[in-house]
Amino acid sequence: MVCVFLAALTAGTATGSWQAEGTPWLAAPAGGSEPDGSAGQAGGESDGNSDGNSDGRAATGDPAAATADGEPPAGDAALLVSRSGDRWAAAYTAEEYEELQLSLEGGYVGTGIALHRTPEGTIEISRVHSGSPAALAGVRAGDELLSIDGEPVGGVPVTEAVSRLRGSDQPGGARAGSTVRVALVRDGVRWQAELKRAVLETKPVTVDRDTAGVTRIRLESFTAGSADLVRAAVENAPESDGLLLDLRGNSGGLVTEAAAVASVFLDGGLVATYDVYGEQQALYAEPGGHITRPLVVLVDGGTMSSAELLTGALQDRNRAVVVGTPTFGKGTVQMPIEQPDGSVAELTVGHYATPSGEVVEDGEGIAPDVVVEDGEDAVARGRSVLEGLASGA
Repeated sequence: MVCVFLAALTAGTATGSWQAEGTPWLAAPAGGSEPDGSAGQAGGESDGNSDGNSDGRAATGDPAAATADGEPPAGDAALLVSRSGDRWAAAYTAEEYEELQLSLEGGYVGTGIALHRTPEGTIEISRVHSGSPAALAGVRAGDELLSIDGEPVGGVPVTEAVSRLRGSDQPGGARAGSTVRVALVRDGVRWQAELKRAVLETKPVTVDRDTAGVTRIRLESFTAGSADLVRAAVENAPESDGLLLDLRGNSGGLVTEAAAVASVFLDGGLVATYDVYGEQQALYAEPGGHITRPLVVLVDGGTMSSAELLTGALQDRNRAVVVGTPTFGKGTVQMPIEQPDGSVAELTVGHYATPSGEVVEDGEGIAPDVVVEDGEDAVARGRSVLEGLASGA
């Protein structure tokens, strides 16, 4: 059995946008007792993105038809999931799970293209990974995607286009070195490119300081090492700066990384509790965090799972003001179980709660302290709140 616990996160259809072909998923170390937050990340789909294991629906029913000892029956993962009644469940072939493990380490096999649907209904390149096969072939943000390997993408879901870019329809899934042909349009001119998939690294943390007195840290997913990047960003920020932690569109990741990020801003104490088949566990922050700097957390409907766990901890502990719109509402914990044929079934085993004991209800999420209205600039609103915190208002 694979002893890895996942608080599965999804984003795709929940937000209407997918992060190209390979969003990182998150899982706790093998053999560990802490849950993990797996994720199909929301945002614009980058081919390093896993398609995600769910569409934002709440889990229902038992994790599986359990045997007498409480363990789900062994067998083919797809069959097990289909019989589970678990709407958060997911099944992976051995090859797909291998790719998942790679994504947990912050890498993925893909072309480096991120996609989104335009208001006109076309699929457009929203971002190109620097140094990726797509970048080397001259693909740019703003190019319209017409077809993949000769198959038109007009009218197909963005998730399907992502799947084609990843090559998940190929036996065994896409491998580094396999190729994919794309047809694109730029400034009315149609052109084609053949891209060779490669192993690419994700960049879960970006930092900017385009406003004096504010350092914005955007955390896109909780992959291995993301907490260290957040800590470095805080320690490198000017001492006079307030901190804007941007978790919008963060569909989750490794729960252990979420707890480590909490440790950056807290001086020890409870981060969350969770249960696994009814057995209670707890996550704690390490002492010595940065507790004096003003902190605002930005959230939206794409903030999910481990990102909600972190948000709830900082909000309950009165460490941050949460600004934005209600989060997605994904408070369940999943556990991947390896089957005799090498496939893996991911099944719900419990729920987690914030330090105050509040369970993150499926589909309800966490309410922000300050609501961002439709059409309002969330970052600008967050900066305004930070200014108020810094002035003592």
